[in-house]
Amino acid sequence: MLCTTVRKDNECSFMTAKGCSYKEGSCFPIVDDCNGCNRVIEFSGQKYCSACPEPASKWKKDKCNLATHIAAVAAKEAGKKVNPLKASKRASKGKK
Repeated sequence: MLCTTVRKDNECSFMTAKGCSYKEGSCFPIVDDCNGCNRVIEFSGQKYCSACPEPASKWKKDKCNLATHIAAVAAKEAGKKVNPLKASKRASKGKK
């Protein structure tokens, strides 16, 4: 349905016939960490996230998973563990 509170005339999944079904009946403005993200949109002089109604909750534990301005670290390189026994076997195979 189309939003009638904050993001007027834009699609919103929280909008019902009775109004906004999200907390307190409307979306929350972005937090400082959201500055620079491509998902930030401005309505009535306030900046809101186009993907999340409460951006502060996304930044509570760690980085927002929807943020476009943060470079994602490759999971392979970040969490790669090397077994020293296997590494020594590989090294010895290469020397023959």
